[in-house]
Amino acid sequence: MINIQFRPEEMRAVALDGEKVIGECTVSASGRIWLLTHTEVDQAYGGQGIAGRLVDSVVEAARERGLKIHPLCDYAQKRFAVKKEYVDVAK
Repeated sequence: MINIQFRPEEMRAVALDGEKVIGECTVSASGRIWLLTHTEVDQAYGGQGIAGRLVDSVVEAARERGLKIHPLCDYAQKRFAVKKEYVDVAK
């Protein structure tokens, strides 16, 4: 089972298969806005929805902190365009 964790001290969400990091979604802070800069999943784990779960984790962390997200990476931009439930955090 793949475990998704948001690690605020590292400014990223990680996907773990056991102890192995197999994906990440990174953010950088710009005031009250998080710039979602990169989303990547190991090719061997592709097609399982892991990238989406990583972005979901970042969105939830931003909501909890009352922040907005500006998606910069291609994957996040596409996901924000179709996920209407992200409207409250979209910048």
